[in-house]
Amino acid sequence: MGANNGKHYGSEGKGSSSLSSDVSSGTDHTPTKAPKNVATSEDSDVSMRTPSSPSPALILNPSPSRVSPQTVPNCHETSPTSFTVPGETVAMVHPPPGTRSRPSKAPHTALIDILPDAVLLHVLSYLSTPHLCRCARVCRRWYNLSWDPRLWSRIRLTGELLNADRALKVLTHRLCQDTPSVCLTLETVVASGCRRLSDRGLRVMARCCPELRCLEVAGCYNVSNHAVFDVVSKCPNLEHLDVSGCPKVTCISLTEETCVQLTPLHGQQIGLRHLDMTDCVSLEDEGLKTIAFHCPHLTHLYLRRCSRLTDESLRQLALRCSSLRELSLSDCHLVGDFGLREVARLEGRLRYLSVAHCMRITDVGLRYVARYCPRLRYLNARGCEGLTDQGLSHLARNCPRLRSIDVGRCPLVSDAGLEALARGCEGLRRLSLRGCESLTGRGLMALAAGCPELQLLNVQECEVPPEALRLVRQHCRRCVIEHTIPAFY
Repeated sequence: MGANNGKHYGSEGKGSSSLSSDVSSGTDHTPTKAPKNVATSEDSDVSMRTPSSPSPALILNPSPSRVSPQTVPNCHETSPTSFTVPGETVAMVHPPPGTRSRPSKAPHTALIDILPDAVLLHVLSYLSTPHLCRCARVCRRWYNLSWDPRLWSRIRLTGELLNADRALKVLTHRLCQDTPSVCLTLETVVASGCRRLSDRGLRVMARCCPELRCLEVAGCYNVSNHAVFDVVSKCPNLEHLDVSGCPKVTCISLTEETCVQLTPLHGQQIGLRHLDMTDCVSLEDEGLKTIAFHCPHLTHLYLRRCSRLTDESLRQLALRCSSLRELSLSDCHLVGDFGLREVARLEGRLRYLSVAHCMRITDVGLRYVARYCPRLRYLNARGCEGLTDQGLSHLARNCPRLRSIDVGRCPLVSDAGLEALARGCEGLRRLSLRGCESLTGRGLMALAAGCPELQLLNVQECEVPPEALRLVRQHCRRCVIEHTIPAFY
């Protein structure tokens, strides 16, 4: 039932009743005992408790101003004033809910208390990780429901100032209480944009979360190869990995210790199927060859702006990762026609290909893809100035299942190419021609007659007559036309 919240992993000592503060360095320090009921955070705070200790919470204070004391519901104690220090995350410790008797007063039952546990559990399943931790502080019943394992298949942390290492350590400690030192419920961790996340936080997950299936740490520039290797080695079920924007990650491989333990028959393989290494600017050919060797089951691979890659690495990729369905090489300026010839080895499995702004690609490379990849559905060749109408003709003849094409900023594409697409790709739904200066109304009229399912047409910065666009609107009633022509409305 836990759709929106992830499970947590890690252990930190089961009987902990207080939580030390974490300073802005983003690393863990030796815990020092904090006064009870004191805690703050600039971006978010994490506090934890066992059934006999204060409850955990992720507190988000949007402003660094002093916060007035708040009374914890159902707990007849008032928590101390929360304060924030710029760049610092401090853990908040709360008294256990319901530990003191209430003064005698007329009984009052809130409407939400009437809901049965199953209904309230379903409501809690829609909450984010910080809000779910806050709910655990309301009362003893909410505490028990908030930490129901079914709610913790996902953890999502956000905030550049959040001490993500500490947060993961505390949350995994709480989730490991029923199964000491291991969390069997957590499957997804999303910490994209948490810039203070480091190798320490990933090693906690690698050690405590063997059932992890999805990890997203985009933009966490302190993450390096060593921690990523630990995760993929100790989490055999990991299928989805997003390390985009992590410049210290140069490849994906098993640790040396793991490789020694595996026999050659096992193949030293990683079960990854989805890998996003966009903006991993240090990735080179050797790193991609290592990925191809260790990750033969990849189906989705995104290498946008990995500008050091060349055609040579694509040969090993196509040979070893024969299941690839989606491949993005956008802004890989050293990739050319030879690389596309190697990509064409994927043959009927390839569905999605992006080679935007790869200036070395011409009709020759596109002809290989068209001939050997007949099931191609999506092609992004924006900014490939060497493409002409001849390349589009190859696509139209050999790839009738094309649904989306982007050939914007290709000045040699003209009406002849559009007429070929209209004849061969009747199911085309999205077409971008932005900045194609050679177009006239003739090609658009052919599209209007031959592609009735067209849903998006981008002709911005194109000098085409308004009458042609009106014809497209008339024949393709569901089509959204993006244009810069004042006379067309």
